[in-house]
Amino acid sequence: METGAITGYIDVAQIALYVFWAFFAGLIYYLHKENKREGYPLESDRSQHIRVQGWPSIPEAKTFALREGGTAVAPKGSDPQHEIAGRPLGAWPGAPLVPTGDPMALGIGPGSYALRADVVDTTFEGDARIVPLRVTKGFGVADGDPDPRGMPVIGADGEVGGTVRDLWVDRAEMLFRYLEIDVPNAAKGPQVLLPINFAVVGERNVKVQSVLGEQIAGVPRLKHPDQVTLLEEEKIMAYYGAGTLYATAARSEPLL
Repeated sequence: METGAITGYIDVAQIALYVFWAFFAGLIYYLHKENKREGYPLESDRSQHIRVQGWPSIPEAKTFALREGGTAVAPKGSDPQHEIAGRPLGAWPGAPLVPTGDPMALGIGPGSYALRADVVDTTFEGDARIVPLRVTKGFGVADGDPDPRGMPVIGADGEVGGTVRDLWVDRAEMLFRYLEIDVPNAAKGPQVLLPINFAVVGERNVKVQSVLGEQIAGVPRLKHPDQVTLLEEEKIMAYYGAGTLYATAARSEPLL
């Protein structure tokens, strides 16, 4: 027999290959099962009593130690959910929802958001991760790039919705996350945040196509002028996301 052969038909390399296949199949099964620790069971349009979890099933609950202290259990079994402020367009499962109030603030469609913890995200050192430039050192606008501070912010209708006051930097990722805008309507608070992903910074102004100029004043406010929580980030992003469909009546209509 050849070197490494166990019998005339089986050798060490063949066994090693079979062991690898078994290990890899087990790894795929394990990862797929662990992937269901959040978001499962799915909701069914047919009945609230149906648990949609697929195969493999949801794993047993496990307790995780959190970096900031305390513990968290996953899967939780049931997560807090929004009260859906919309009615189905039709009677069939999966029918789109029609808003039953102000669609910019209902948390449905492109304005949906997750109920994340209402706490400030932190760096590895424990400092607030996303802060305005005015409270941190060592960050600034790169030479040659336009500095948006002082520029007007123009909505999709061409109207000015406010003026850029400051930039908010992510100290962990070393990039800008938000523009802070002074808005004329100070009833809810004089400043709002504009995610940098929704902004187009030019030489003389900042443009945002997802909302109208007057709608910028309706962005959810912050509890602290120099900090933003995970939940506040969700609501701010959701507001601008909702504008992509609901800012004007025409946007929610078919193109043809």
